[in-house]
Amino acid sequence: MNKTFKKNIGLLHLWLGLASGLIVFIVALTGSILVFEEELDEFFNPEFYTVATVKNEKLPVDVILAKIEKEYKITEIERIHTFHDPERTLIVTGTDSNKKDLIFAIDPYTGKVQTSIPEKGRFFSVVLDLHRHLILGEFGKAVTGISCLIFVFMLLSGMVLWWPKKLKNLKQRLTVKWSASFKRVNWDFHSTFGFYTFLVLLIISLTGLTWSYKWFESGIYLLADGTAKKPSAKVENPTKIDPKNDKAFFYQKIFSKTDSIYKFTGDTQIRIPSDTINSLMVIKLNTEKSIPNISSMVYFDKYTGEFLKTKPYESFSNGDKIRRLIYPIHTGSIYGYPTKILAFLVCLFAATLPITGLLIWTGRKKKKAQK
Repeated sequence: MNKTFKKNIGLLHLWLGLASGLIVFIVALTGSILVFEEELDEFFNPEFYTVATVKNEKLPVDVILAKIEKEYKITEIERIHTFHDPERTLIVTGTDSNKKDLIFAIDPYTGKVQTSIPEKGRFFSVVLDLHRHLILGEFGKAVTGISCLIFVFMLLSGMVLWWPKKLKNLKQRLTVKWSASFKRVNWDFHSTFGFYTFLVLLIISLTGLTWSYKWFESGIYLLADGTAKKPSAKVENPTKIDPKNDKAFFYQKIFSKTDSIYKFTGDTQIRIPSDTINSLMVIKLNTEKSIPNISSMVYFDKYTGEFLKTKPYESFSNGDKIRRLIYPIHTGSIYGYPTKILAFLVCLFAATLPITGLLIWTGRKKKKAQK
């Protein structure tokens, strides 16, 4: 490998690493926490997830909704989430008269609200906002996006720098000499484990670009379907004005209709649009599948409850199917706990890279100053 080329790569690796180090540290650390979001949240907030007693029959969803609308002055219901697991709570998201978005965890057997929290006030909502936007909105999103691109370059350039000049030196690059000085151990740790985690970190970084850049997401569809345009998942609502008809058991009927269409075991979520353009969408997650995020959809008129259209998972384009796998791949949940633990450890290591890299740089500066 050309010596000048490797030297230039080293300089870019150094200065881009110093420029993006703090952001990489924050994103990697919050990412490691988010890997076990569900498990940690359920441990610290069990009342949000499970009911005290499982009974024979659940209350109709509409009865529960009417109760919380009255007690909590909810003006708009946005999402209703039911679960196949009999111990799980019913989760409802709504907006109150003060325009505050609230999430309710309700006992589906008694209708009792076990807990209610502001949607943006959840601990993991804050961690996710920090992970994606640094809690700085669109500006933060731009910063994390650029830092993610830099990190991809850092991984690739790191491999160039790691590659030994001679094959006989390969063994040295694959081990950490723990008995050596701190400076040597720090360099080995940064370099050696950087090599071992390279592929997983590259996958996590590339999938993370999906949330930062539309062109990257479009590229997935271009490669998979031959078109860069992402297919729209929305169906227009035929009824534009609410006819105010009798709506007894409106949502319960929608849940029942969905279950009659998709007979597999799964968790079901109703998403209710706030506008008059789009129809009501029901998503049923197939929990019988070993891979997560395998969902099928049904569309209903948001005012009359009339069935409009189905969109089974089998009808999704290759681009849609790949896009749905991006999240479980990015978070490590694709194959359950084995890949989650791997993602957690790799993200923790990624958080150390800016620190060990900084120590390598300051060590070199100190050495030059002494000379």
